[in-house]
Amino acid sequence: MSETTGVSPVLAGLYIDGQWRAGGEPLTVINPSTEERLAVITGGDALAVDQAVHAAQSAFGAWSKATGAARAIMLRRIANGVAARRERLMTLQSNNNGKPGFEAAIDVDDVIATFNYYADLAETSDGQQNQAVVVPSEAFSAHLRREPCGIVGLIVPWNFPMVTTAWKVAPALAAGCCVLLKPSEVTPLAELELAQVIADSGLPRGVFNVVCGTGLAVGAPMSAHPGIAKVSFTGSNAVGVQVMQRAAQTVKGVSLELGGKSSLLVMADADLDLAVELAIGGGYFNAGQMCSATSRVLVAQELLERFLQRLVVKAQSIRVGGPLQEGAEMGPLVNQAHYQRVIEHIEAGKRAGARLLCGGVRPAAQARGYFLEPAVFTEVPLDSALWQEEIFGPVLCVRAFGSEAEAVALANDTRFGLVASVVSGSSETADRVANGLQAGLVWINAPQVIFPQTAWGGYKQSSLGRELGPWGMQAFQEVKHVVRAL
Repeated sequence: MSETTGVSPVLAGLYIDGQWRAGGEPLTVINPSTEERLAVITGGDALAVDQAVHAAQSAFGAWSKATGAARAIMLRRIANGVAARRERLMTLQSNNNGKPGFEAAIDVDDVIATFNYYADLAETSDGQQNQAVVVPSEAFSAHLRREPCGIVGLIVPWNFPMVTTAWKVAPALAAGCCVLLKPSEVTPLAELELAQVIADSGLPRGVFNVVCGTGLAVGAPMSAHPGIAKVSFTGSNAVGVQVMQRAAQTVKGVSLELGGKSSLLVMADADLDLAVELAIGGGYFNAGQMCSATSRVLVAQELLERFLQRLVVKAQSIRVGGPLQEGAEMGPLVNQAHYQRVIEHIEAGKRAGARLLCGGVRPAAQARGYFLEPAVFTEVPLDSALWQEEIFGPVLCVRAFGSEAEAVALANDTRFGLVASVVSGSSETADRVANGLQAGLVWINAPQVIFPQTAWGGYKQSSLGRELGPWGMQAFQEVKHVVRAL
């Protein structure tokens, strides 16, 4: 899989038809905590994509006809393989993403849970095949089949690389599809190790393939390739539009998980300490590099002053540092380009009239690395980019509301609709507010827990389709009805 050249290893970035291969384009991988080079990946191109598709097509016939029980065995082997390499995968996550140890552990455990969940779902799918369908005529019978849609292209982002990969690969394999995965060129190290785990599971050659590379070199030809039946993409809205446009050339299926500008609503009867804790977790986990970040915090007017005082104290107490620094609670942003983009958003917000209460600058103790102190803004104009656009960094914007109806209206005033959080001491109030929010997932008095059994995806421009749960597996299946004259 790799050879060592000098200090940094050179890693093969292609896994096609059961073999690791070197690509032609060198991709440098950086440690965002130190700005040092970790490795060089040799990425692929349109030819590599074509080779991977042909390998998948050769494997599809046998894999698509395998029983759900047989697929479940493979998925559980993958889950067990991830568990066996848990520490190594955590280390690679931390080195390549800058995640503190506790965040890396959550990611790896999520991968294990996802593969095990879809193993269970695959196992039960055999008994659900050929289901009878009631039709309004005794002269006919009908039954339902769910069949794999074919070869699928999976494009995953850099913020939760192994997690988003598991959310796509596990249901695709469970459904009987063959896979071509494109990891992010920014954070491929843990992905390549996960790919090796999958390769070691005993999957038939060609069922699972990887082509590392840039979006232009690999993502674009994947999206347009006529041999790929469906593309599942997680990333920015701008790139999601391009994926959809290219997929339209061959009228293939598309699933998109895109941006968010989500709200946490602190109602007048909320537990203030809980509200602050949930705001911190929703805004600063993974340094705010989450599509689900609740970066808009809406607070009942009578609680605003006390809430802001506690929030600023808590934000300033967060220990920002690399994963090797003892007690680090928040890591760096992923690279220089993204770090500069977040800084520019902060400066633009100040120019627009928003009031910065704390943070938004490099910590004094961090001379190197893409570190940023957690920022808290208030008095943010409703038409500013800081309020309307996804910043994807540790930036919270706090605003007061006067009534429940105003809170819901402010939360829904966005082109996104991924998630939301509600903090309230009243079940009736919390349920009423949750029901009024245009979001695919709402947490009530809870941190951002995500279970494989519940759907992931949002309203409006946040998503097209759903991941996780049975909906995640159905996204990779076609529906076939067979009607018979009796």
